[in-house]
Amino acid sequence: MLPLTLSRLWTISRNVFNETLRERVLYVTAVFAIGLALAIVILGQVSAGTQDKISLDVGMAGISLFGLLIAAFVGGGLLNKEIEKRTILVMLAKPISRAEFIVGKHLGLSAVLLVLVALMTLILFILMSLNQFAYPAGPLMVTSFYIALQLALLTAAALLFGSFTSSLIATLLTVALYFMGHFSQNLVILSQKMESDTVRQLMQFLYLIFPDLSRLDFKNTAVYGMLPSVPELVANAFYGVVYTVALLAIATWIFSRRNF
Repeated sequence: MLPLTLSRLWTISRNVFNETLRERVLYVTAVFAIGLALAIVILGQVSAGTQDKISLDVGMAGISLFGLLIAAFVGGGLLNKEIEKRTILVMLAKPISRAEFIVGKHLGLSAVLLVLVALMTLILFILMSLNQFAYPAGPLMVTSFYIALQLALLTAAALLFGSFTSSLIATLLTVALYFMGHFSQNLVILSQKMESDTVRQLMQFLYLIFPDLSRLDFKNTAVYGMLPSVPELVANAFYGVVYTVALLAIATWIFSRRNF
């Protein structure tokens, strides 16, 4: 296997970045802006005194969900699109390893998601300011960064699923992983209430298998200006990076054993 080189990774990731943007993914930000603006107007009619906090909740949740859709739908089809168009043969005929191919795809889509998250966060701040709502900009920016880190992990998962199954199934599995990842901490709580040792061990095993995405999700506390301590933030970021690298390694291992 050829060693990873920055120049080849840059070329692959840049192509993915440009190609994804050409597919008008940035229109997501316009849909987000319109939807959030309408939500603020509606919330103004039904909430009294808490409109700012609810608007922040809706905005941050929207950023996460829109990012999930891009990571799942685009990420789930990145590999299969190359296979179906047979362009994978041209790519692999060049001095590019399959590890570089996988990692380059991941970096390109992760960069797109980072840009989208940044733009949607900026839109949220603008709409909040226009409505003269107070908001904790610092904690929300940190939360947006961790949303991007969470989406990078989900992109790696989408590439893993796409390495051995169809685009549709890879997308569905990625979405399922998102919800299971946010539910995984509850498995530990449930396991402690189970009388059966087998069921308890099964739940603990599932907790170890599924990523604990709640470690990368601070939306509920950030709207009140609260974040975990710096050591905890660093530890959680490290957890997300390690899990992402592990998923990419497995995806590379599976993809390297496929014949085209």
